[in-house]
Amino acid sequence: MSVELLTLLFFGALLLFLMLGTPLAFVLGGVSVVFLYFEMGTIGFYLLASKMWETMQSPTLMAVPLFVFMAILLEKSGVANDLYDMMHQWFGGLRGGLAIGTVLICVIFAAMSGISGAAVVTMGTIALPKMLERGYDKKLALGAINAGGGWGILIPPSILMVLYSLLTEVSVGRLFAAGIGPGLTLFVLVSLYIGGRCWLQPHLGPALPVEERADWSQKIRSLKAVILPIMIVVIVLGAIFGGFATPTEAAAIGVFGSLVATLINGQLTWKVLHDASIATLKLTALVMWILFAAHAFSTAYTALGAQSLISDLMGYIPGGRWGALFFMLVLLFFFGMVLDPVGIMLITLPVFLPVVRDAGFDPIWFGILFIIMMEVGYMTPPFGFNLFYLKGVAPPDVTMGDIYASVFPYVVVTLIGVALIILFPEIALYFPRLFYG
Repeated sequence: MSVELLTLLFFGALLLFLMLGTPLAFVLGGVSVVFLYFEMGTIGFYLLASKMWETMQSPTLMAVPLFVFMAILLEKSGVANDLYDMMHQWFGGLRGGLAIGTVLICVIFAAMSGISGAAVVTMGTIALPKMLERGYDKKLALGAINAGGGWGILIPPSILMVLYSLLTEVSVGRLFAAGIGPGLTLFVLVSLYIGGRCWLQPHLGPALPVEERADWSQKIRSLKAVILPIMIVVIVLGAIFGGFATPTEAAAIGVFGSLVATLINGQLTWKVLHDASIATLKLTALVMWILFAAHAFSTAYTALGAQSLISDLMGYIPGGRWGALFFMLVLLFFFGMVLDPVGIMLITLPVFLPVVRDAGFDPIWFGILFIIMMEVGYMTPPFGFNLFYLKGVAPPDVTMGDIYASVFPYVVVTLIGVALIILFPEIALYFPRLFYG
């Protein structure tokens, strides 16, 4: 049977079972195993088991439950409330200041948590009602939370970066370092957008009345709210980039820091520990199935000869390697509208990565572009996860239509950030070279 027909049957079977509603990890794993058996016989099972055993021995894998546990504890610690009170005092006197302050909290929260959705839920609960009470435009406020909430997968530490590292065998430490520059770039771009719009249209984000603004003594006292978060971020990332600890060891340190923060804020109870442990167990089990499916898919994909077929097809795309890159990013954009980021990673990385390497692109640099497109997927209708997280915690008068309409300017701003990273790769590659040479 020709490789073209095998590839058509392979991806056709995947699409069929997905349309029937079968969970993606089981579809990828099950279909891949069946095709692997018919192509290689029983030896394919031994090859798959060997790859899984090798992955299970990776110390990097331990970082996943540790970072998840840390994120959940920080979410329950009350740190976000203190951060918002501080931002309210420092930025409330500026037009659009509360929205910019909320975006900055999302940056800090992303540097502590490593997952998308935590900041969306937290800021949707705390910041959104207060911004609406102050007369902020509904779409401006919703979009700021939606955009900033997605940075949890870009600004290190990031669970999605750990998965990308495991699937592509690139350095997770370099990926973490590469996320710093793009994360700060997106923060600046979003802040400029909010500040510019509110300067031209003051009614969108009115400044606090003079009598409600904090004096300098209050502002200084409020800075105590950032001490614990900054300490956790500095210790975790400093340990990784300084070469004192591996990402896994740093994650364990982060868990200890989050336990201390939760204790100091009086939220450390057996119920909190129980709920955080159960949630961590569920997500970690999901990751294990994802890794099995990913290895089965990549093994079957290579055995069928589809890899060379896709590479040849990429050669027909106009524009050479840049045309291929643009095609991959556009494909990721549309996938993000209908699939979850992990699913997209499972389907596309075995196809894209050989093309990226053949084209001479840095896989770390491409990894950052990939992660940002996943971030866009989190905030893009119709099925972006963050949209539904935000709807779940928003006031009753906020409709799904309001949330959908709020994201488009921020998607454009994020895509401008992608263009800047493509034009100036050092935005992503400066810190990896600084820390790792």
